[in-house]
Amino acid sequence: MAAHSSDTCNSKYVTLVSTEGFEYVVLREATLISPTIKSMLRGQFSEAKTGRCVFPEISGLVMEKIVEYFHYWYRNQDKTMVPDMEIPVDLCLELLVAADFLGLDKQT
Repeated sequence: MAAHSSDTCNSKYVTLVSTEGFEYVVLREATLISPTIKSMLRGQFSEAKTGRCVFPEISGLVMEKIVEYFHYWYRNQDKTMVPDMEIPVDLCLELLVAADFLGLDKQT
């Protein structure tokens, strides 16, 4: 069983879970833009052992857009000409709150 948790810890993917229990499997490296998630996946936190981060304060709709952003950022991080990412107006406030919580407003 110890080997399994070690495999999970070193997995290329992590699972992000929304308020409703929706699960999003995301490339670990793409999620590390978030200082919050990066901290969760290190050290002795259970998330570091399981590769599973639960966010009871983030809805499925918002989490889906966050996951889309992680992939968008990962794909475009070294590019100079980057297309705009579509953000639904009705999700803007919730996305800002979630981005603040995840530390995405602190990126350089």
